[in-house]
Amino acid sequence: MKQLRFHYYMEIRFDIPVHDHHFTLRCLPKEDDSQINEELNYEVRPYCDLCRGTDAFGNEMLYGSCREPHKLFLADVYGIVQTGCGERISETASEYIYRYQTLQTAPGVQIRGFYKELEQDFLRETDAPEQKDVTGMAVFFMHRLNKRFQYRSGITLIDTTAEEAFEKGMGVCQDYAHIFLSLLRLARIPCRYVSGMMTGEGFSHAWVEIRTPEGWIGLDPTNDRIVGDDYIRIAKGRDYKDCLINRGIFKGCVGTAFQEQMIRVEVKEIGEKTDGND
Repeated sequence: MKQLRFHYYMEIRFDIPVHDHHFTLRCLPKEDDSQINEELNYEVRPYCDLCRGTDAFGNEMLYGSCREPHKLFLADVYGIVQTGCGERISETASEYIYRYQTLQTAPGVQIRGFYKELEQDFLRETDAPEQKDVTGMAVFFMHRLNKRFQYRSGITLIDTTAEEAFEKGMGVCQDYAHIFLSLLRLARIPCRYVSGMMTGEGFSHAWVEIRTPEGWIGLDPTNDRIVGDDYIRIAKGRDYKDCLINRGIFKGCVGTAFQEQMIRVEVKEIGEKTDGND
């Protein structure tokens, strides 16, 4: 187990004042079998009617509305999370919604071809092909995807699908997760998209969890590793759209407001030296 001190900061700047800004934020670590919030603080500015709740997937939400005109909207979340509390995550929620493809993960010709290649290689290399080793197959797929796909920012967009990203051959953690989900669902393995944070990165991260007989286990195709106690889970869903950090609507005072979003994340194990901003 580890104690991780985290700081999650998001701001949105508008070129003109906006008002009647209604928002939903998913930026709070969710307590479960794998992690416990030892300390949790959050602030949303400008002043607004702020509420806290959960969505249909059990994700923690902050939601509310800012009536007054503003050009800067920010959410500042920080605290301490104890991770590695359990190797598997047990939940009573149904897994069936995670068995089916979405518009973001739907496979095309390229992913289907890659899946057939992976399936044949896995069956040829496994000792007991008649017994489906869910974790073994998923890890095998993850290793191969990591070798085939390259990490590079600026190539894909937030709404790029798994098939589109796979055709490009490169993308970011969201694309790795969507392609991995597409492959796993072709293999009929229940799986879900997870957003969160990890040590050593200055931004948010995304990975995948698969359902095993013992519970849910996290796999990170971007870094080709099983998720451990260096990760903090925030939200889960069928794909990135269920885990959006910020969703909202607002009114512009004149015309349509242009907005620019910035996210800064810091995660450090308790005891590590910090840069003095904590």
